Amino acid sequence: MSAHNEEAPILIEDGSMEGGSPNGGSTVLEAGPDAAGQRLDQWLAGKLGPDMSRSRVQMLIRQGAVKIGGQPVDETKRKMAAGDRVSVDMPEPEPAEPQGENIPLEVLYEDNELIVINKPAGLVVHPGAGNWTGTLVNALIHHCGDSLSGIGGVRRPGIVHRLDKETSGVIVVAKTDRAHKSLSEAFADHGLTGDLKRAYLALVWGIPTRPTGTVDEPLGRAADRVRRAVVPEGRDDARHAVTHFTVIERFGEQQKEFATASLIECRLETGRTHQIRVHMAHIGHPVVGDPDYGQAFRTKANRLPEPLKGRVKAFPRQALHARLLEFRHPATHLTMRFEAPVPRDMEELVGGFRKL
Repeated sequence: MSAHNEEAPILIEDGSMEGGSPNGGSTVLEAGPDAAGQRLDQWLAGKLGPDMSRSRVQMLIRQGAVKIGGQPVDETKRKMAAGDRVSVDMPEPEPAEPQGENIPLEVLYEDNELIVINKPAGLVVHPGAGNWTGTLVNALIHHCGDSLSGIGGVRRPGIVHRLDKETSGVIVVAKTDRAHKSLSEAFADHGLTGDLKRAYLALVWGIPTRPTGTVDEPLGRAADRVRRAVVPEGRDDARHAVTHFTVIERFGEQQKEFATASLIECRLETGRTHQIRVHMAHIGHPVVGDPDYGQAFRTKANRLPEPLKGRVKAFPRQALHARLLEFRHPATHLTMRFEAPVPRDMEELVGGFRKL
Protein backbone atom coordinates (compact mmCIF):
# COMPACT_ATOMS: atom_id res chain seq x y z
CA MET A 1 0.00 0.00 0.00
CA SER A 2 1.41 3.38 -0.97
CA ALA A 3 0.31 6.97 -1.18
CA HIS A 4 1.82 10.44 -1.43
CA ASN A 5 1.21 13.68 0.41
CA GLU A 6 3.22 16.84 -0.05
CA GLU A 7 2.44 18.09 3.46
CA ALA A 8 3.41 15.09 5.63
CA PRO A 9 4.74 11.56 5.53
CA ILE A 10 2.18 8.81 5.06
CA LEU A 11 1.69 5.86 7.35
CA ILE A 12 2.30 2.85 5.09
CA GLU A 13 2.10 0.09 7.67
CA ASP A 14 0.74 0.61 11.14
CA GLY A 15 1.96 -0.88 14.38
CA SER A 16 -0.40 -1.23 17.29
CA MET A 17 -0.99 2.51 17.50
CA GLU A 18 -0.84 5.47 15.15
CA GLY A 19 2.61 6.94 14.71
CA GLY A 20 4.43 3.91 16.08
CA SER A 21 3.99 1.80 19.17
CA PRO A 22 6.15 2.17 22.27
CA ASN A 23 5.07 -1.41 23.10
CA GLY A 24 6.71 -2.90 20.02
CA GLY A 25 5.71 -3.31 16.38
CA SER A 26 6.73 -1.86 13.04
CA THR A 27 5.83 1.43 11.39
CA VAL A 28 6.71 2.56 7.86
CA LEU A 29 6.58 6.21 6.84
CA GLU A 30 7.02 7.76 3.40
CA ALA A 31 8.60 11.20 3.24
CA GLY A 32 7.01 13.97 1.24
CA PRO A 33 8.87 16.78 -0.55
CA ASP A 34 8.91 18.87 2.65
CA ALA A 35 11.26 16.33 4.26
CA ALA A 36 14.11 16.92 1.78
CA GLY A 37 17.28 18.09 3.54
CA GLN A 38 16.02 17.47 7.07
CA ARG A 39 18.00 15.39 9.53
CA LEU A 40 16.64 11.89 9.95
CA ASP A 41 16.36 12.11 13.77
CA GLN A 42 14.60 15.48 13.67
CA TRP A 43 12.17 14.38 10.96
CA LEU A 44 11.30 11.13 12.71
CA ALA A 45 10.86 12.76 16.12
CA GLY A 46 8.50 15.30 14.58
CA LYS A 47 6.46 12.76 12.64
CA LEU A 48 6.17 10.15 15.36
CA GLY A 49 4.56 12.81 17.52
CA PRO A 50 4.47 13.21 21.28
CA ASP A 51 4.96 9.49 21.91
CA MET A 52 8.60 9.66 20.90
CA SER A 53 11.33 12.00 22.12
CA ARG A 54 14.25 12.91 19.88
CA SER A 55 16.73 11.19 22.21
CA ARG A 56 14.64 8.02 22.00
CA VAL A 57 14.65 8.23 18.17
CA GLN A 58 18.44 8.67 18.18
CA MET A 59 18.81 5.60 20.36
CA LEU A 60 16.67 3.55 17.96
CA ILE A 61 18.76 4.71 15.00
CA ARG A 62 22.01 3.71 16.72
CA GLN A 63 20.49 0.33 17.61
CA GLY A 64 19.74 -0.38 13.94
CA ALA A 65 15.98 -0.23 14.40
CA VAL A 66 15.53 2.41 11.66
CA LYS A 67 15.83 1.54 7.97
CA ILE A 68 15.55 3.54 4.77
CA GLY A 69 14.62 1.57 1.69
CA GLY A 70 15.09 -1.60 3.72
CA GLN A 71 18.69 -0.80 4.66
CA PRO A 72 19.65 -0.08 8.29
CA VAL A 73 20.76 3.48 8.97
CA ASP A 74 23.03 4.31 11.93
CA GLU A 75 23.67 8.00 11.25
CA THR A 76 21.28 10.29 13.12
CA LYS A 77 22.27 13.29 10.97
CA ARG A 78 21.59 11.56 7.65
CA LYS A 79 19.78 13.94 5.30
CA MET A 80 16.31 12.97 4.14
CA ALA A 81 15.13 12.89 0.53
CA ALA A 82 11.60 13.10 -0.82
CA GLY A 83 10.16 9.64 -1.29
CA ASP A 84 12.34 7.96 1.34
CA ARG A 85 10.56 5.05 2.98
CA VAL A 86 11.58 4.90 6.61
CA SER A 87 10.70 1.87 8.71
CA VAL A 88 10.94 1.89 12.47
CA ASP A 89 11.02 -1.40 14.38
CA MET A 90 9.96 -0.72 17.95
CA PRO A 91 11.42 -3.28 20.36
CA GLU A 92 9.35 -4.56 23.24
CA PRO A 93 10.06 -2.49 26.38
CA GLU A 94 12.78 -4.06 28.49
CA PRO A 95 11.98 -5.06 32.05
CA ALA A 96 12.71 -2.32 34.57
CA GLU A 97 15.98 -2.73 36.47
CA PRO A 98 14.39 -1.89 39.84
CA GLN A 99 12.11 -4.67 40.95
CA GLY A 100 8.46 -4.17 41.77
CA GLU A 101 7.55 -4.24 45.44
CA ASN A 102 4.11 -4.46 47.01
CA ILE A 103 4.24 -1.14 48.86
CA PRO A 104 0.86 0.48 49.65
CA LEU A 105 0.14 3.65 47.68
CA GLU A 106 -2.51 6.33 48.04
CA VAL A 107 -3.54 6.84 44.42
CA LEU A 108 -5.30 10.14 43.75
CA TYR A 109 -5.76 9.49 40.02
CA GLU A 110 -4.61 7.04 37.37
CA ASP A 111 -5.15 6.49 33.64
CA ASN A 112 -3.17 5.02 30.74
CA GLU A 113 -0.80 8.02 30.60
CA LEU A 114 0.01 8.92 34.18
CA ILE A 115 -0.57 8.30 37.86
CA VAL A 116 -0.90 10.82 40.70
CA ILE A 117 0.14 9.76 44.20
CA ASN A 118 -0.16 11.28 47.67
CA LYS A 119 3.37 10.38 48.79
CA PRO A 120 3.82 9.77 52.51
CA ALA A 121 6.78 11.19 54.40
CA GLY A 122 9.61 8.68 54.63
CA LEU A 123 9.20 7.26 51.12
CA VAL A 124 12.15 7.84 48.77
CA VAL A 125 11.04 8.62 45.21
CA HIS A 126 13.81 6.96 43.17
CA PRO A 127 16.31 4.17 43.91
CA GLY A 128 19.79 5.42 44.68
CA ALA A 129 22.75 5.00 46.99
CA GLY A 130 21.48 3.66 50.29
CA ASN A 131 17.93 3.28 48.97
CA TRP A 132 17.93 0.64 46.23
CA THR A 133 14.63 -0.85 47.40
CA GLY A 134 11.49 0.35 49.13
CA THR A 135 11.08 3.41 46.89
CA LEU A 136 8.15 4.93 45.07
CA VAL A 137 9.56 3.60 41.79
CA ASN A 138 9.60 0.04 43.18
CA ALA A 139 6.02 0.48 44.35
CA LEU A 140 4.85 1.85 40.99
CA ILE A 141 6.46 -0.97 39.00
CA HIS A 142 4.44 -3.43 41.08
CA HIS A 143 1.24 -1.36 41.06
CA CYS A 144 1.20 -0.40 37.37
CA GLY A 145 2.51 -3.66 35.90
CA ASP A 146 1.97 -3.94 32.15
CA SER A 147 0.27 -0.53 31.99
CA LEU A 148 3.80 0.96 31.94
CA SER A 149 4.33 1.23 28.18
CA GLY A 150 8.01 2.05 28.41
CA ILE A 151 9.94 5.27 29.08
CA GLY A 152 12.90 5.42 26.73
CA GLY A 153 12.34 1.78 25.82
CA VAL A 154 12.34 0.54 29.42
CA ARG A 155 9.18 -0.51 31.22
CA ARG A 156 9.50 1.88 34.13
CA PRO A 157 7.68 4.86 35.61
CA GLY A 158 8.82 8.25 34.33
CA ILE A 159 9.83 10.53 37.20
CA VAL A 160 9.36 14.15 36.09
CA HIS A 161 9.72 15.82 39.49
CA ARG A 162 10.66 14.70 42.97
CA LEU A 163 9.81 15.29 46.59
CA ASP A 164 12.42 14.90 49.32
CA LYS A 165 12.17 11.66 51.27
CA GLU A 166 10.63 13.36 54.31
CA THR A 167 8.36 15.71 52.35
CA SER A 168 4.80 14.47 51.88
CA GLY A 169 2.22 15.30 49.25
CA VAL A 170 1.19 15.23 45.60
CA ILE A 171 3.49 13.82 42.93
CA VAL A 172 2.70 12.90 39.31
CA VAL A 173 4.52 10.13 37.44
CA ALA A 174 4.40 9.36 33.70
CA LYS A 175 3.50 5.91 32.39
CA THR A 176 4.22 6.58 28.69
CA ASP A 177 6.87 8.33 26.63
CA ARG A 178 4.30 10.90 25.51
CA ALA A 179 3.35 11.78 29.08
CA HIS A 180 6.98 11.81 30.17
CA LYS A 181 7.96 14.23 27.44
CA SER A 182 5.01 16.54 27.99
CA LEU A 183 5.25 16.65 31.78
CA SER A 184 9.04 16.99 31.74
CA GLU A 185 8.73 20.04 29.51
CA ALA A 186 6.08 21.54 31.79
CA PHE A 187 8.21 21.07 34.90
CA ALA A 188 11.33 22.35 33.13
CA ASP A 189 9.38 25.47 32.20
CA HIS A 190 8.02 25.74 35.78
CA GLY A 191 4.63 26.76 34.44
CA LEU A 192 5.87 30.09 33.08
CA THR A 193 4.23 29.45 29.70
CA GLY A 194 1.85 26.66 30.67
CA ASP A 195 -0.62 25.51 33.27
CA LEU A 196 1.69 24.03 35.89
CA LYS A 197 1.08 25.12 39.48
CA ARG A 198 2.67 23.78 42.65
CA ALA A 199 1.89 24.85 46.20
CA TYR A 200 3.46 23.65 49.42
CA LEU A 201 2.54 24.16 53.08
CA ALA A 202 5.43 24.73 55.46
CA LEU A 203 5.51 25.29 59.21
CA VAL A 204 8.40 27.69 59.81
CA TRP A 205 10.01 29.31 62.81
CA GLY A 206 9.16 32.94 63.43
CA ILE A 207 6.77 35.29 61.68
CA PRO A 208 7.79 37.01 58.43
CA THR A 209 7.54 40.79 58.56
CA ARG A 210 5.36 40.84 55.43
CA PRO A 211 2.28 38.73 54.68
CA THR A 212 3.64 37.89 51.23
CA GLY A 213 7.08 37.87 49.75
CA THR A 214 9.47 36.48 47.17
CA VAL A 215 12.90 34.95 47.67
CA ASP A 216 14.90 35.34 44.47
CA GLU A 217 18.33 33.91 45.27
CA PRO A 218 20.47 31.48 43.24
CA LEU A 219 21.22 28.10 44.73
CA GLY A 220 24.33 25.95 44.49
CA ARG A 221 26.21 23.36 46.48
CA ALA A 222 27.02 24.09 50.11
CA ALA A 223 30.56 23.73 51.47
CA ASP A 224 29.92 20.09 52.40
CA ARG A 225 29.04 19.35 48.74
CA VAL A 226 25.90 17.54 49.88
CA ARG A 227 23.47 20.22 50.95
CA ARG A 228 22.42 23.30 48.98
CA ALA A 229 22.98 26.96 49.81
CA VAL A 230 22.35 30.45 48.51
CA VAL A 231 25.44 31.28 46.43
CA PRO A 232 26.73 34.29 44.45
CA GLU A 233 25.01 34.66 41.10
CA GLY A 234 28.21 34.39 39.10
CA ARG A 235 29.38 31.10 40.59
CA ASP A 236 29.69 28.16 38.19
CA ASP A 237 27.11 26.03 39.97
CA ALA A 238 24.65 28.87 40.68
CA ARG A 239 21.12 28.09 39.51
CA HIS A 240 18.29 30.60 39.28
CA ALA A 241 15.75 29.95 42.05
CA VAL A 242 12.57 31.82 42.97
CA THR A 243 10.11 31.02 45.76
CA HIS A 244 6.93 33.00 46.45
CA PHE A 245 5.41 32.72 49.92
CA THR A 246 2.21 33.78 51.67
CA VAL A 247 1.64 33.69 55.43
CA ILE A 248 -1.49 31.62 56.15
CA GLU A 249 -1.43 31.59 59.98
CA ARG A 250 0.67 33.20 62.71
CA PHE A 251 1.29 31.39 65.99
CA GLY A 252 2.18 33.11 69.27
CA GLU A 253 2.16 36.57 67.74
CA GLN A 254 0.46 38.23 70.75
CA GLN A 255 2.78 36.82 73.43
CA LYS A 256 6.48 37.17 74.23
CA GLU A 257 7.03 34.18 76.49
CA PHE A 258 7.27 31.48 73.84
CA ALA A 259 8.85 31.05 70.42
CA THR A 260 6.67 32.02 67.46
CA ALA A 261 5.99 30.19 64.23
CA SER A 262 3.99 30.54 61.01
CA LEU A 263 2.16 28.33 58.57
CA ILE A 264 3.05 29.53 55.08
CA GLU A 265 2.19 28.56 51.54
CA CYS A 266 5.08 28.44 49.08
CA ARG A 267 4.65 28.50 45.31
CA LEU A 268 7.62 27.57 43.18
CA GLU A 269 8.67 29.52 40.14
CA THR A 270 11.68 27.21 39.78
CA GLY A 271 12.28 23.69 41.05
CA ARG A 272 15.74 23.37 42.58
CA THR A 273 16.81 20.71 45.05
CA HIS A 274 15.73 21.66 48.61
CA GLN A 275 14.63 25.06 47.26
CA ILE A 276 11.93 25.91 49.82
CA ARG A 277 14.00 24.65 52.73
CA VAL A 278 17.09 26.66 51.73
CA HIS A 279 15.20 29.84 50.82
CA MET A 280 13.16 29.93 54.03
CA ALA A 281 16.27 29.32 56.14
CA HIS A 282 18.04 32.08 54.21
CA ILE A 283 15.44 34.67 55.26
CA GLY A 284 15.55 33.49 58.87
CA HIS A 285 12.47 31.26 58.89
CA PRO A 286 13.65 27.65 58.50
CA VAL A 287 11.14 24.83 58.31
CA VAL A 288 10.39 23.35 61.71
CA GLY A 289 12.07 19.98 62.09
CA ASP A 290 14.47 20.47 59.18
CA PRO A 291 17.60 18.47 60.08
CA ASP A 292 19.76 20.07 57.38
CA TYR A 293 18.85 23.73 57.27
CA GLY A 294 17.21 24.37 60.65
CA GLN A 295 19.91 23.17 63.04
CA ALA A 296 20.58 26.66 64.37
CA PHE A 297 16.94 26.86 65.46
CA ARG A 298 16.75 23.53 67.31
CA THR A 299 16.88 25.26 70.70
CA LYS A 300 13.69 27.16 69.77
CA ALA A 301 11.77 24.12 71.01
CA ASN A 302 13.03 24.84 74.55
CA ARG A 303 11.03 28.06 74.43
CA LEU A 304 7.74 26.23 73.98
CA PRO A 305 5.28 24.93 76.59
CA GLU A 306 4.68 21.23 77.10
CA PRO A 307 3.42 19.12 75.43
CA LEU A 308 4.31 21.16 72.33
CA LYS A 309 8.00 21.26 73.25
CA GLY A 310 8.20 17.48 73.37
CA ARG A 311 6.20 17.13 70.18
CA VAL A 312 8.54 19.47 68.27
CA LYS A 313 11.67 17.72 69.58
CA ALA A 314 10.27 14.34 68.61
CA PHE A 315 9.06 15.42 65.16
CA PRO A 316 11.26 13.31 62.85
CA ARG A 317 11.24 15.39 59.68
CA GLN A 318 10.81 18.81 58.09
CA ALA A 319 7.21 20.05 58.36
CA LEU A 320 6.77 20.47 54.61
CA HIS A 321 3.88 19.18 52.52
CA ALA A 322 3.18 19.37 48.76
CA ARG A 323 -0.43 20.45 49.03
CA LEU A 324 -1.40 21.17 45.44
CA LEU A 325 -0.37 20.19 41.93
CA GLU A 326 -2.07 21.43 38.77
CA PHE A 327 -1.01 20.56 35.22
CA ARG A 328 -2.31 20.05 31.69
CA HIS A 329 -2.96 16.41 30.83
CA PRO A 330 -0.55 15.33 28.04
CA ALA A 331 -3.27 13.49 26.06
CA THR A 332 -6.59 15.21 26.80
CA HIS A 333 -5.00 18.67 27.30
CA LEU A 334 -7.47 19.27 30.12
CA THR A 335 -6.23 21.09 33.22
CA MET A 336 -6.08 18.70 36.16
CA ARG A 337 -5.87 19.78 39.79
CA PHE A 338 -4.98 17.59 42.76
CA GLU A 339 -4.79 18.40 46.43
CA ALA A 340 -3.52 16.25 49.29
CA PRO A 341 -4.65 16.81 52.88
CA VAL A 342 -2.00 17.65 55.44
CA PRO A 343 -0.79 14.38 57.02
CA ARG A 344 -1.79 13.65 60.58
CA ASP A 345 1.65 14.16 62.15
CA MET A 346 2.05 17.62 60.66
CA GLU A 347 -1.57 18.56 61.40
CA GLU A 348 -1.08 17.65 65.06
CA LEU A 349 2.11 19.70 65.16
CA VAL A 350 0.37 22.73 63.68
CA GLY A 351 -2.52 22.20 66.10
CA GLY A 352 -0.10 22.47 69.01
CA PHE A 353 1.21 25.80 67.75
CA ARG A 354 -2.35 27.09 67.38
CA LYS A 355 -2.70 26.88 71.18
CA LEU A 356 0.12 29.37 71.82
